[in-house]
This record gives sequence, structure tokens and C-alpha cells, in this order.
Amino acid sequence: MAENKTEYKAEAENRGKQIFKASAVGIGVNVLLVAFKATIGLITNSIAIILDAVNNLSDALSSVITIVGMKLAAKPADKKHPLGYGRIEYLTSSIISVIVLYAGISSLVSSVKQIIHPEEAEYSTVSLIIVGVAVVVKLLLGTYVKRVGKKVSSDALVASGTDAFFDSVISASTLIAAIIFMLTGVSLEAYLGVIISVVIIKSGIDLLRETLSKLLGERVDSELAAGIKATVRSVDGVRGAYDLTLNDYGPDTYIASVHVEIPDFFTADMVDAVTREIQRRVLKEYGIYTTVGIYSYNTKNDKAAALRDEMEAMIFAHEGVLQVHGFYLDEERSTVSLDIVASFDAPKDLYHTIQTELQERYPDYLLDMAMDTDISD
Repeated sequence: MAENKTEYKAEAENRGKQIFKASAVGIGVNVLLVAFKATIGLITNSIAIILDAVNNLSDALSSVITIVGMKLAAKPADKKHPLGYGRIEYLTSSIISVIVLYAGISSLVSSVKQIIHPEEAEYSTVSLIIVGVAVVVKLLLGTYVKRVGKKVSSDALVASGTDAFFDSVISASTLIAAIIFMLTGVSLEAYLGVIISVVIIKSGIDLLRETLSKLLGERVDSELAAGIKATVRSVDGVRGAYDLTLNDYGPDTYIASVHVEIPDFFTADMVDAVTREIQRRVLKEYGIYTTVGIYSYNTKNDKAAALRDEMEAMIFAHEGVLQVHGFYLDEERSTVSLDIVASFDAPKDLYHTIQTELQERYPDYLLDMAMDTDISD
């Protein structure tokens, strides 16, 4: 266990270094671009280039926020927050998304003002060359930052990389508008600014929606859920794995719970061995701490299998039923226990309907039935 903790700590430190490096590169490049573009914009009287410079300044701020958020999220767990501060990264991503949204709205307002009260821009070959270089630089920067963000599962870096990509698009459109103006005398940059601003606003909304979705709690990734359940079932004595829940406490930081089916002849020491082995394997393969709940299945009662098949057939005849598990027949207490998983669009009275039908069909048994939420595949 100690070896696993050391390994995860090393991975976290490496992740932090990559985030810091990518953010530092972003800050340096954007500060240089701000200086260049602001100077060119003032000289040429181009509102588009000046807005582009302001956008680069917001990008530098985004990188600073990313670093601060990463440092805060890396704080060790304490008594007040025993599961750590990883979710701060989601808050950081939200702030950056708002910055992107604000940049888009500001750009839209300025572009509309330029359409209503146009001012003629003065371009030079040198200024256009510098803007062209800026397009390439921002495109490379955005690709690099976004790639690192996806690699280390940092939504903040992905947001910063996306913002940098849109900056390159803004710069490219400014360049195209300038060339058209120099060749034809027709000024299009304000109109292009409106179109690009709308795209940026949409991007900001999408980024914000994605981050808020993670804060609310999303469905477990199907591939990850299948992998964890397969690992749990690989432990000797485990017949099935159900009700997998992953609580997200930051990028790649989960606390899991799962129910398993084991034979009814298992003693307490055997159950203990199984649960410990499940926890060890899941931690080793996925870095996830897991709590384990137990379902017992009948091995001593020949009647149980037939009864289970009959009840399952009745239950699955209802629309919206996804799964039946945890079946156990206790003849001594005349009790049947089982859990049902229903889809979110299942009829609201499904539980009552099934319970009534089963109780009428099997009046000699007390039905202990639970309706589980469709949390994971």
C-alpha cells in the first residue's frame, strides 16, 4: 500500500510540473504578443489588432490562474478537507471559461461599435508580417497547451489551449481583412470581428457548461466502469459486481463503492479476505480507493434458482427495467431480497407496480426490494 501511495504522489508531482511548464510558456508567449500587438494596433489605428492584444493579456491571466489553481489543488488533505483540494481545478476552469466568455462579449461590443462608427485603419507590410507570425505562434501555443491539458486531465489547460486557438483565428481573420482592405479598399474587419466574437462566446459557454457538469457529478465513464467491474469479478469468490459509484474529487481522483455477490457459505474471515483483495486490485490498477458492500447468493437452496428466474422474468416484462441483482431467498424468515435498476425515463410507479405484482404472486414471502439508481453502466 505504501508503494502505491509513493507512486501516486510521484505521478501527481509530475502532473503538476507539466501544468506549470505549459502555463509558464503560455504566460511568456502571451506577454510578448501583447507588447507587439498593442504597439502595432496603436500605430495602425486597428481596433481588431488592439482587441487581439487585450485577448492575449486575458490569456496570460488564464495561465496565471491555472498555475494558482494547480498549486491550491495540490494542497495535502487535512481535517477540514480529508479528501483533498482537487476540485479547485474545476473552479479554476470555470474562471477561465468566464474570462473566455467575457473576451468574446467585449470583442462583440467593440466590433459593433466599429460598424456603427467606422474608423479607417492604416496597415503596413511590416505590421501584417508581425500579425502573420502571431497567428502561427498562437496556433502552436494553443495546440501545445491543449495537448498537455488532455494528457494530464487538466480542464484549465484545455480551456487555455482552446482560447489560444481562437486567438489565432482572430489574428488570422484580422490579417485577411487587412489584406482585403489594402487590395480593394473595403473594410471587413469589424464584420469579421462580430462573427469571431460569436464563436468565442459559444466556446466560453461550452467550456463553462462542461466544467459545471463535472462539479455537479457526471456519469461514470463506461470504459472505466467496465474495467473496474471486471477487476472486481476477477477476485476468487466474486460472482458479480453491481452499483458501482465513483465520487469525483478532482482530475483522476475518485473514491469508489461497489456491491459484490459472494456465496452464502462464506464466513466472516473469507468475506474480509475478498473485500481486502478487491480494494488492493482496484487501487493497484486504477489508483482508486474502494468500499465494498456484500450481496449473498444462494448455494444451499435448490428452490432459489427457479424462484429467481421466475421473478426476474416478471420484473423484466416491465418497461424501464435495466437490471435485477442481489437476489437471495431466506427460507427461515420467508424473505426474498433483490435490487432492481431502472432507467431514468421509467414510469414513476414502477417500484410500486412490481412490488404489488410479486407480492400477489408470492404471498408466502416477505419481499425486501430496493430500487437502485442507474448510476453506471
